[in-house]
Amino acid sequence: MTERLDGPQDPPAETAGGPSTGPAETPRTQRRLGPSPVVAIAFLLPAALLLGIWVVYPIVYSIFRSLFDANGTGFVGLGNYTTIFSDPATFTTIRNNLIWVVVAPIVVTTLGLIFAVLTERIKWATAFKLIVFMPMAVSLMAAGVIFRLVYEEDPDKGLANAILTTVHDTFSSSQGYPEARPREGDQSQVAAQNGAVVTKQPAQAGQPVLIPIVGVKPAVMPGNAQPAKAPPAGNELSGTVWFDFTPGGGGQSGAVDGTEKGLPGMTVEAVQNGQVAGTATTADDGTFRFQGLPAGSYVVRLPQSNFQAAYGGLTWLGPTLITPAIIGAFVWVWAGFAMVLIAAGLSAIPRDALEAARIDGATEWQVFRRITVPLLSPVLLVVFVTMIINTLKVFDLVFIIAPPSVQPQSNVVALEMWRVAFGGGNNQGLGSALAIFLLILVLPFMIMNIRRFRRESS
Repeated sequence: MTERLDGPQDPPAETAGGPSTGPAETPRTQRRLGPSPVVAIAFLLPAALLLGIWVVYPIVYSIFRSLFDANGTGFVGLGNYTTIFSDPATFTTIRNNLIWVVVAPIVVTTLGLIFAVLTERIKWATAFKLIVFMPMAVSLMAAGVIFRLVYEEDPDKGLANAILTTVHDTFSSSQGYPEARPREGDQSQVAAQNGAVVTKQPAQAGQPVLIPIVGVKPAVMPGNAQPAKAPPAGNELSGTVWFDFTPGGGGQSGAVDGTEKGLPGMTVEAVQNGQVAGTATTADDGTFRFQGLPAGSYVVRLPQSNFQAAYGGLTWLGPTLITPAIIGAFVWVWAGFAMVLIAAGLSAIPRDALEAARIDGATEWQVFRRITVPLLSPVLLVVFVTMIINTLKVFDLVFIIAPPSVQPQSNVVALEMWRVAFGGGNNQGLGSALAIFLLILVLPFMIMNIRRFRRESS
């Protein structure tokens, strides 16, 4: 007989009391990964407590304090906020902050992008990045002190004007002698005319022209001035311009004495028929000579520019240039930060895309504009928003660089807040309102950053 295959069979082993290999464990028996909520709260509580003490409480109290007057006893409601938008000085402050927000982040981001791209093409890129990034190691207060010295108006002290005057003097050889004038008298060969000094009679080659000058202050006498000499005889129109004054008295008026000094760097013109036929410059001993001048009679003239003050550069710390000057210091500090962030983003760009564009015939400018910049847009946005927040908080540079006389023209919201509340105004109600106003200005950019971080992490 054959065995039936469809008859009753033994139950599976797991149903006969053996170990279970069925469905997974119920949620009650699952083990939690990571620390429990109690442990997490215990670790977060100190940070949350400090955050509440240092951030939340000051914000809440500032909102409350901004609703009261300077003494904190009289409730004024939104009166302090009304003052912010009705005071002309505050309008200047808001205007300056607008200039900061528009100009500084654009300049910093642009320079950082240029530096990051160019450093990829040089061998000493690391040294250059170190030099550009080094100002980040300097506090803003120290940077303010440095640039206060850089912007000194005296070229002997301020680096900015020292550079400007050096460049100017390279292309202009005139030496300013303010308040100098020709010696008056019937014996003098020259006279003043419309701010210039001209010879009374036309001069010809072989007839030395003597131009005595008085009224030269010791402070403007050049250090390279040598004892004046009479012009040597020759077939060219020549002469001497000198300081006709003998220290201690003596000497002969209108004559070149050995103890009198020439006036170097003066521009001398030979004029014929109202037109300038030739130009010369006095040497250290005051002598001048016209070379290649056609024969004839000429009026020798010292133009008015000789008697104006020498170029001393720009008034960086004046009302007109104070805000751009401080923005320049801000750019000096933060350009290295922008360069490092953008360089990090640049190193993450796939080189295949750049090389493919070059192979297809794209120029370097097209590669930069259509590939590099779009791929760097997230990093550029981070740098730009960070710079906006920093410009809204700027305080140290304005306080240190701007002299007290021009601080009203360079004021920003952060400095105005300190000045009103603690710097002599003693109006903490208005100061708290300015602090809340500044917080409201910063919040949109902070929210923008937070949303961007969430999008990247999702």
